[in-house]
Amino acid sequence: MSESDPHIHVEQDVVRAGSDVRGLIASTVGRAPDAPSVVTTGCGHRVPYAMTSARPESVTCLACREHAHREYLRLADQVERLSRMPGATVTGDQAASAVARLRDLVKRFAT
Repeated sequence: MSESDPHIHVEQDVVRAGSDVRGLIASTVGRAPDAPSVVTTGCGHRVPYAMTSARPESVTCLACREHAHREYLRLADQVERLSRMPGATVTGDQAASAVARLRDLVKRFAT
């Protein structure tokens, strides 16, 4: 971990990162998990959690932006495929809405 790294990164596992996941866990088990103090990023560095963001507009590390772009694109494709499978528990509209939000993130990380 470099103290002189001025960039804002994304966590390596972008799908499970951020406050939304911690909120889901808290609502499920009744207790919010602590945020880690240091995380591995999409570019492979270990940085303080405070130097990461889930907002594309805040991420300044190009390698992390590319990583998040690929991961959200992969997830959008996966949600789209899984929603068409027999027995899917989400409606077509719910899946389409989720895919649209993910593809919006993909687009925002690409710019």
